[in-house]
Amino acid sequence: MAVSPGFAEMLIDALAPLGPVTVRRMFGGGGVYCDGVMFGLIADDALHFKADESSRQPFEDEACSPFVFEGKGRTISTSYWRIPERLLDNADELVDWARVALGVARRAAAKKGKPRAKAKASSKRPR
Repeated sequence: MAVSPGFAEMLIDALAPLGPVTVRRMFGGGGVYCDGVMFGLIADDALHFKADESSRQPFEDEACSPFVFEGKGRTISTSYWRIPERLLDNADELVDWARVALGVARRAAAKKGKPRAKAKASSKRPR
């Protein structure tokens, strides 16, 4: 699940219109971040973008599949979908797909960051 330095640099350059994009090593692969939000995953020099119910259809239409791995004795499917290879030859379209993935990642991060509702305080005071 390695990431070659050349592939990472190519992605950073291609995705520059999004803002400051970085690739961080993780679990033998790499996470693709913009403004501290992970929106992509690299495994064996294959790029995967974060998707949800609202953005998964284009991946399915192109016969792409989610990133899966073995963990705890079972197969785990992630919300990161492999991009169509053709996008690597079309920087503008790659950035369009990346913008959608970044939006999905930002919404997910915001949802995780929302404070939980506090339990209703008891009306009884300790004596």
